[in-house]
Order: sequence, then C-alpha cells, then structure tokens
Amino acid sequence: MGQLFFFSFLPLVSFLMIIFSQTKPVMAVSLNTNSRWIVNEDGQRVKLSCVNWVSHLAPVVAEGLSKQPMDAISKRIVSMGFNCVRLTWPLSLATNRSLASLTVRQSFQSLGLSQYISSIQDNNPSIVDLSLIKAFQAVVANLGANNLMVILDNHISEPGWCCSETDGNGFFGDKYFNPDVWIDGLTQMATMFKGVSNFVGMSLRNELRGPRQNVNDWYRYMQKGAEAVHSANPDVLVILSGLSYDTDLSFLRNQPLSLTFTGKLVFEAHRYGFTDDKTWRNGNANEACGIVLDIIMRSAGFLVEQGWPLFFSEFGMDLRGNNTLLNRYMNCFLSLAANLDFDWALWTLGGSYYVKQGVIGFNEYYGLLTWNWTDPRNSNFLQRISALQSPFQGPGLSESNEHQIIFHPLTGLCVLKESMPELLKLGPCNSSEAWSYTANKNLSLKGTNFCLQVDGLGKPAKLGSDDCTGSGSQWETISDSKMHLSSEVGNATSFCLDVDSDRIIVTNICKCLSKDTTCDPESQWFKLIKSTRNLNS
Repeated sequence: MGQLFFFSFLPLVSFLMIIFSQTKPVMAVSLNTNSRWIVNEDGQRVKLSCVNWVSHLAPVVAEGLSKQPMDAISKRIVSMGFNCVRLTWPLSLATNRSLASLTVRQSFQSLGLSQYISSIQDNNPSIVDLSLIKAFQAVVANLGANNLMVILDNHISEPGWCCSETDGNGFFGDKYFNPDVWIDGLTQMATMFKGVSNFVGMSLRNELRGPRQNVNDWYRYMQKGAEAVHSANPDVLVILSGLSYDTDLSFLRNQPLSLTFTGKLVFEAHRYGFTDDKTWRNGNANEACGIVLDIIMRSAGFLVEQGWPLFFSEFGMDLRGNNTLLNRYMNCFLSLAANLDFDWALWTLGGSYYVKQGVIGFNEYYGLLTWNWTDPRNSNFLQRISALQSPFQGPGLSESNEHQIIFHPLTGLCVLKESMPELLKLGPCNSSEAWSYTANKNLSLKGTNFCLQVDGLGKPAKLGSDDCTGSGSQWETISDSKMHLSSEVGNATSFCLDVDSDRIIVTNICKCLSKDTTCDPESQWFKLIKSTRNLNS
C-alpha cells in the first residue's frame, strides 16, 4: 500500500484537488446546535438517525460494493428508515499519497484479493479504476443523491480492524498516531469535502484508548483538531469522542472544552452489551440495567443535562438474536435512547467484510444486512429501533403538545387503544395515545377523565373513569431499571403492566424485581417518555 509519508499540507491538498472532482449531491443541509439539540437553518430539530458504513479496513473501499451497486445500498439504507451514514475512513487515506492514488483494482490486487475485482466490476463498474479517494467521494455523493446525510469518522490511522490497546492507533503519540499528521489529515478531508452539501459532520477520532491516554492530552489535541476542522470547513458539526474506547466523557463535567467557535460542537459516546458483560451475566436483569444506565449517565448522559448534543455513534448487538444477555442490554439501552432522545448511529450496516483480521468474506452478525447485502438480517430489530428514528421532542415540535407516551423497548412499540376505549394494545409509536402522568400517580389519556386501571391477574388493563383515585389506579415506576409500571390492588398485591401473545396490555404479578439472575422481565419493561411529537399521524 505504500509507505506513510509525512509531507506538508498544501501539496497534498493540491494533489487531492486534482483527483477529487466535486459532484454536488441533491440534498442541501446545514446543521448547527441549539443547546442539546442539532437543528437546521430554520432552527428546527434534525435528529441524526444513522448507520455506520465501514470504509476503513485494508482495501480502503466501502464494504459491500462487491455484493451490490452502491445506489442499491443507499436506497436500502433509506428504506430502513435512516437519514444519515457515519462513514469510516483511515487517516492514511488523507495523508499517504501512495495510498490515496491507488485504484480500487490495485488496492485489492496488492492485498491478494483479486477475486473481488470482477464482482466490483459487475456491481459498480464506475469505481473499479478510480483512485481510492475518488471512490470514497463517489460513495458520499451517492448517499447525497439519496438524501442521506454523511458524517465522516476518522476511525483509525492505518487501514485495518479497530481496536486494541496495542495496535499503535489508540492515542496521541502512539506509533501510528502522530498528532500533527492527524490534524493535517482532518484539515485535508474537511477541505476536500467543503461544499459537498450532505457532508454535515466530522467525527475527529474513533475510540481513544490505550496506556498513553490521559485527560490533559485529550484537551490539548482535541481542541486543536476541532479548531482545525472548523477553520477548514465552518459548515460542519465537529464531533468529539471520549476516552476508554469512547465510553468516558466524565471529565467534561467540571472542565468544559474551550473553543473559539460556537454552535457546532457535538460529543459522541459508544456502548455495547459486552462492555458490561459481567454485570449482565452475574446480576438480576433489573439490577444490571439500573447499574449500566447509571454508568452511562455518569460517563456521558450528563452532557444532555448540561445542554450539549450527545451522539451515540456506536451501539449494536448480534442480530441473530440468540444472545439473551445482549438482548436484555439492548432493551435497556433503547429505553435510555427513547428517554434522552439523543442522536445515534447503529453499528453496523454491512453483513460481511472483504477481509477482517485475515478472514476473507467475514460474516458480520452485528450487520443490519445479510452476508450478501440484500435483505435485513432481522426485521424485528428494525421495528424496535424505528420509533427512535424520529424525534420525540426538540425545537420545531409543539411545546404546547407535551405529553407522555408509554414505550415498550422489547418491541419498539407504544401503548395505544383499540376501537373499544377499554382495550389497550401495542402499536406504532406515531399512533400512540397521549398520556398524562398526574401528581396523584394516575396514568390518564390526556384531556380526558379516562385513567389506566387494573382489572385482575392476567386480564387486559382497562381505561375507566368511575374511580381514578381508588385501588389499582395509581401507578409507580419500580425496580432498579425504573421500567416496571406497578399498581397496588388492595393492600397486598402489586400488579405490573405486561404484554400477552396478541400484544394486548394485561396486568400480571410483577416479576424479576431482584436477585434471580435467570428471570426475564422484558415483557414488563415499559418506559414513560416525554414527547411533543404530533400523534395519530
């Protein structure tokens, strides 16, 4: 792939200007920040609901282009409800002239992967003899032609799989992480994409980590990187990651970053179920969820409370769905995503890689798409995240329309009423009922005197207006997960909302509140979410 050259900024910019033709995409977006929200030119909220598309591995070609035409992939992203892509890239794409000028064909040949060339020729003939940087630009342009915003994520320095403590890419000063070269690379990429209207954000560096990491250098270099990107391209959001594989931004609580610009700064965080594997494996599910949510709030979620946009740029799970612990984690995380209504990017789009860690055609089970990039791997999971792809609140939505919705993370659905007012069922959240949670702990349909009531063990929950102060009409969130909606009947029995096989809302004995590590509480997990979203649309 050629040696890494440390050369001055201007010659490479000139070089990239020559090979980097600018094809204007269809959409035009200019994003800013307003307190904790990302907004458009009119001040209305734009929620980033993104998927990661990998382009930082050894070939330095967006994955999947041997399986499907890039336009088909872009259209598939749109069909799954996403509005943006976090597109990963290695630093050497912008700092290594030999690498940037390799053609797609030459890149695969140099890696002994010539078997991919004919399939790329079949599916994407226009890129096979383009340089790597122009092929990368072609992907960005095609995403724009399909009205998809793009966040460019500097994922790693040298092309390859990320991440480990000792891969030389982890922190400033590591073998492959020269801060000056990094700043040059960010500047070059921000400059080259200036004017590309669907390029809305630059994620400065993925998952800082390793023995060199420290807070002082984080402030020193992240500030320099942010200023460099903003100076080169003041139109884009500047997105900063934390320490410890982007799980820790806690140091910002008492020491904000000092920058010369405003209205463009976003912080990003990552969280996977395996991060807290022991907690989920050894604890009761409610207790584990409470512990993990507390960690996330202390390490990153507090930024929302301080008025900063928070972008969870990586989370995901094995979409075969056979890992009980990861399933529970995801339901716990989705409750937080709905409650905080933050921006996010799912890991990952593709169902396979050209080559990953020496394995050719690696099957990616975290991928939304199947191995051949044709169909969704798990359509139920797409339903679970669909409610989160639109904002629940924020500028541009009606503040006078504030209400609660009852979100069910296991299904991604919300509580709504059927044709009979006393029958409640799960359904699409954009058709949810607007609920009021009153001071006396009633859950009532907003603007009515109908309140949620217990009608007995295993029976459908009902809406009644006769007595909203009596037994079985007051609801509290209990358990460490804060996701059991419980009402006491008489002085002895507590019932919790539950869901039967027909998705009808019933009431059952509250389960899995503590101790038992094998008990599954997920059917009883509901989250009251503040919303100003227009409903029944």
